[in-house]
Amino acid sequence: MNGISGVGFGLGTIPLLSEFESRSICAENPDGARGGGAKVKRDTPHGRGWKGRPDLNLEPGQKVTLADINGPGFITHMWFTMPQTTQQWLDEHKTNKLFRTVYRDIVLRIFWDGQDTPSVEAPIGDFFCCGHAEGARVVSLPINVNPAYGFNSYWPMPFAKRCRVEIENQVDAKVGGFFYQISYALGPVPQNAACFHAQWRRENPTEYGVEYAIVEGIKGRGHYVGTYLAWTQFSEGWWGEGEVKFFIDGDGEHPTICGTGTEDYIGGAWGFGDETFTAPFLGYHFCKREPGKAAKHGMYRWHIMDPIRFTKDLKVTVQPLGWCTHSGLTPLRDDVASVAYWYQTLPTAPFPKLPEKEARWPR
Repeated sequence: MNGISGVGFGLGTIPLLSEFESRSICAENPDGARGGGAKVKRDTPHGRGWKGRPDLNLEPGQKVTLADINGPGFITHMWFTMPQTTQQWLDEHKTNKLFRTVYRDIVLRIFWDGQDTPSVEAPIGDFFCCGHAEGARVVSLPINVNPAYGFNSYWPMPFAKRCRVEIENQVDAKVGGFFYQISYALGPVPQNAACFHAQWRRENPTEYGVEYAIVEGIKGRGHYVGTYLAWTQFSEGWWGEGEVKFFIDGDGEHPTICGTGTEDYIGGAWGFGDETFTAPFLGYHFCKREPGKAAKHGMYRWHIMDPIRFTKDLKVTVQPLGWCTHSGLTPLRDDVASVAYWYQTLPTAPFPKLPEKEARWPR
């Protein structure tokens, strides 16, 4: 039995016994130790073991290592939740207007096998398909966002030696009520198991007539497994004519894989028929139109049944391209943010510097 089957990925493996050991890290058991949970005593009539420390308070600028695990093993599930805004910010600015930056200002990073370079780096909201610093329901195979904005990841994340999960609070205020749980299994990892990666990018606005790079600079062997797009539309008319392209293993001007349109890549058709949807492998799950404001769209596409395999390098792009009745196909200058998800061999090529928080704020 290989390690992936033994850890229990997929319904078909559930009846199979294995040598893996189940562990879970949260504020009640911060190192995942056997018998180490629910030890904090709270001043309540119930005493020790009754919700002693269920969450964290994140100070401004604070970095917190949520998990530091010696392998080999797999992360099997991650769950997070937090407020979309902070009462401290509202009090200091004496306003009732919700200023939502928390989902873009808390950064999630994951490091594999002792690397100094993160293999996952993204605003926490965008990683869970909640761009625009707003929550959105997602019911998909690897990512679920449930009421009221419980973030769940089921991406299997193997590591041979060590895994470190870090949160950085870049909000200009304390974030109280940060809850998390990271579940994992300790046991043998197959030699051909690649490491999970995710990278966030944004252009605001996109350059006229230039394709937006969802990801580039990937070096190594692996397979691309997903795209999330948070698209803010500054133009009128239809915004989703752009083709998604995969430049594989040294492709030059022309890609090996090229789609026919943005909504086609998401598995929809004809402009989504003005309907949102969320499904196991793809979804157009967020659409917000308000008078006098730019329309906002959120969508995901998981390449689980059809991974894009590469042996040396990979680049993925989408064209900001729309359709206007008076001019036909028209390049757009929109606000596009994305998260690319893939597995690859280590080492991880250094990511571009994450933009400062002000450059990540939604329009």
